[in-house]
Amino acid sequence: MTKIDLSNMVTESMVTESRNPASSDIDQLSTLDMLRVINDEDKKVAIAVEKTLPQIAKVVDKVAEAFRQGGRLIYSGAGTSGRLGILDASECPPTYGTKPEQVIGLIAGGHQAILKAVENAEDNRKLGTGDLKELHFNQRDILVGIASSGRTPYVLGAMEYAKSVGATVACISCNPVSPMTQLADIAITPVVGPEVVTGSSRMKAGTAQKLVLNMITTGAMIRIGKIYGNLMVDVEATNAKLIERQKNIVMAATECSRETAEKTLNACGGHCKTAIVMILSGISAEEAKKLLKKHQGLIRPSISKDR
Repeated sequence: MTKIDLSNMVTESMVTESRNPASSDIDQLSTLDMLRVINDEDKKVAIAVEKTLPQIAKVVDKVAEAFRQGGRLIYSGAGTSGRLGILDASECPPTYGTKPEQVIGLIAGGHQAILKAVENAEDNRKLGTGDLKELHFNQRDILVGIASSGRTPYVLGAMEYAKSVGATVACISCNPVSPMTQLADIAITPVVGPEVVTGSSRMKAGTAQKLVLNMITTGAMIRIGKIYGNLMVDVEATNAKLIERQKNIVMAATECSRETAEKTLNACGGHCKTAIVMILSGISAEEAKKLLKKHQGLIRPSISKDR
């Protein structure tokens, strides 16, 4: 596969690296006025993300289909972008009861780079490829490259490898024209404009990336039945707070008493979905589990009259 040439992409020409006239004198403002400037710029982020909703929807549907086929969602990023991918991936198991290997965040430089920058790691194209190979990345998986600049070599290496094995490749970048957007099957490009502090892409660009990542995993989890109504019915009770959340979820979904919710959860091993189907259909835990398995974990068809 032909590698994307970065030599003709001048840093100063990128939207994320340009100077913001709204903050040109920010160092002379009062603290309150300084924060108003930052806040006014932050207000632009959601609007920029809104313009990319059709592309985000395509990625959500691709990810949901990959999950149904046993595939994985892999994020590849460096610096702030890599950390955001890891954050999103790490929150899926406790929130949706997924296996840790279903959504994985990769960062240039590995685990050490989560807390401290690893020199030159993001400039290593082969490292991006190698990290995917270590995961046995294949065509059933989805890769989402994350880089505000759209030109990070580590991410491009991962994207090129993912394309070479026939996988769907998406990217999240805040520069509309970049090597990453040219390479991706689906390019999500919320153009948030120049940062308040020139080049500090952990600010608006980072916020935009976080919003998009939230949508991708939340949307995909909804599509595969991890949400019933707006309740996270596959949440795992790993602490006292989440045990109470499970009870509240069952109560909200079925309008039952706390006593019934607790009794039913105990009867089915603390699985919200099973408890909900048991209560709404008046059946045993074993029957509820069979129905959920038959309907790929979806509650609505499991409780329908035609089940």
